[in-house]
Parts: sequence; structure tokens; C-alpha cells
Amino acid sequence: MTIGERIKVARRAAGLSQRELAQAAGVSAMAISKYERGLDVPSSAVLLRLARALGVKTEYFLRPVTVSVTAPSYRRRASLPRKQEYAIIGRVQDWLERYLEVESLFGEPLRFTLPLDFDRRVATLDDVEKIALALRQRWNLGLGPIESLVEVLEEQGIKVGLVEGPDDFDALTLQANGDIPVIVVKRGVPGDRQRFNLAHELGHLVLEPVEDVNAEKAAYRFAGAFLVPAPTARQELGQRRQTLGLYELHLLKHKYGLSMQAWVYRAKDLGILSRAAAKRFFRWFRREGWHREEPGDPIPPEEPGRMKRLVLRALAEDLISESRAAELLGMPLAQFWQEEAEQHDGFPVAVRC
Repeated sequence: MTIGERIKVARRAAGLSQRELAQAAGVSAMAISKYERGLDVPSSAVLLRLARALGVKTEYFLRPVTVSVTAPSYRRRASLPRKQEYAIIGRVQDWLERYLEVESLFGEPLRFTLPLDFDRRVATLDDVEKIALALRQRWNLGLGPIESLVEVLEEQGIKVGLVEGPDDFDALTLQANGDIPVIVVKRGVPGDRQRFNLAHELGHLVLEPVEDVNAEKAAYRFAGAFLVPAPTARQELGQRRQTLGLYELHLLKHKYGLSMQAWVYRAKDLGILSRAAAKRFFRWFRREGWHREEPGDPIPPEEPGRMKRLVLRALAEDLISESRAAELLGMPLAQFWQEEAEQHDGFPVAVRC
């Protein structure tokens, strides 16, 4: 990626027009246009001003690792304006470049693969249940709750990231450099919604709908089936129910990281709860406003940790400097240590022996 291309990506990630960036950096809009088209190269002084205006370090423009991404598949509630879409993709590319760069320090990266004999075809939605169960078996997850879905995905070679995003954005899936699956979810959403989004996007990566099967419906079914397999749901709820208890659903939500509403869908899909009974639940939740924010204490969101651990390992082994670690982490090292100490009850994270 050329310097001009990096300026363009960073500008879009910052949500700036060429004119806005030009004003912030003290150059003309024509100069920004020429830089981005590769018709001119900014001087060192201008590069410093561009870095400050874009909120990046100057090393960003000279980063050796580049990432090409496919057109993303979005999970969203409305069409995103082009400017917001560019900003999300720009942030994703920046994070991926830093991730792949630190990963390259430790040899062959993890690769996501499924065995050749793994049947991914979905002819009916009932096939999704079998595929979700088979995948859990392949990954040795058993039938119980998945403590950290992010860690499971990262261990399988899927890059998982969090980005800031508008209200209408939930998640996206794309391929980086042709063969690296990437799932990105919006930062700051409740943990149950985040986990469902992650499992939903995993469904898009794993499933191969055939005939007239709707891919979105299949991914929705997969998310519930992967987080709570059918045998587990029946063990928790029973074979047939006339209704479900509200606090019962709340406790199940905290045990499995699946929302109360998703549990109702799960019971309906498996024939444990009738469609009419499920419909009454959904009307009740909507009337109370619980379809937006469920009652009770929320589940905290998960935080991807693999990239952070790789940076800290490289720093501890003197493979990178502190300034390089800060660039890879995307924040000043002092800020990183402070946030980590706050998160871990004052643990002296910055201490090195």
C-alpha cells in the first residue's frame, strides 16, 4: 500500500473529507487529492501534520504489512451511509495490519480450516442444528456453556475485532488477504448481543445453504444452536412447556450468554414452546420495551485478547521497542498500562523484571 493509499484509508477511517483533512493539516484540498492518487508525495513536515490530523503515528504511513479485504457482509438494521461504511472499513484495515504484523513475528499464523469431510450443506433449517452440534464436537466444546466465544474463535484462526460504529451497525464478516476470515462487531454492545452477533457471523463462515434456504435465517438458527445445542436446551427447559418463567430466562441468559428473547426463539424452534406462546412473549417484551433492553443486570461484553498477548510477548522478548508496541496497540503505552491496571484491580501490569 502506497503512502497515498494509506492517507486515503486513514482519512476515511477518521470520517473526514479531503477538504476537512486539508484544513486540519494546513494544506490544500488539491494537495490531498494528489497525494491519494499517487501524483505527489508529502514532505516529512506535511506527513507529520497529516498524522496529527488523522490521529495516527507517522509509522502508519510506512507500515510494511498491507491488508486487502473483500467486500464485507454486514449485519445491520438499515443501510449505512457510504461515509460511515468507509470509516468502519478503514478502522478494520488499520487494526488488521497491526494484528498481522505482530503475528508475523512468531512464525506461521493460525489458519481457519474445516475438515474436508465436514458437511456444511444446509437443505433445511433442521440441518443447521446438526452442523452446529458437529462443529462443537470438532472443536471439543462439549454441550455446556461457552465461557468465552471470542477466545474460541481466535483459537480457530478467525480474527475477531471490535470497532466503534453507528447505531445501525452490528457486525460484519470479510476475508483478509484472500483467505483469512475476519469477524468484526461493534464495541460497547451488551455481551449477549455481542455473542449472538459473533455466532451469527460464524454461521455465515461455516454454512453452505443450498436450494431455497435463506442464508440469514440459517445464520440466525446457527447462532442459537451453537451457543445452546438442542440437547442442552431440552435438558434445561424440558421437552414441552406451556410457558417460561421470566427469572428462569434471566438465569439461563447469564449461564449461557444467550439473551432471554433468543432463549424464547430457541424454545420455539425446537418445538418446546408453541408458536402462539412465543408470540405472546414477544408481544410482552415489546410492550415493556424489553426488546431493546432486557430487565436485570446485563452480561459484560467480551474483549479479544490474542493480539494484545502477542504484542506483550514481543515486548517481553525484546522483539519490539516500547514505541513499536504502542503503535501496534494503537495507543500510547502509558494509556494502555493504565487501562489494564484499572481493569485488573490495580495489578502492576507495567512492571518488568
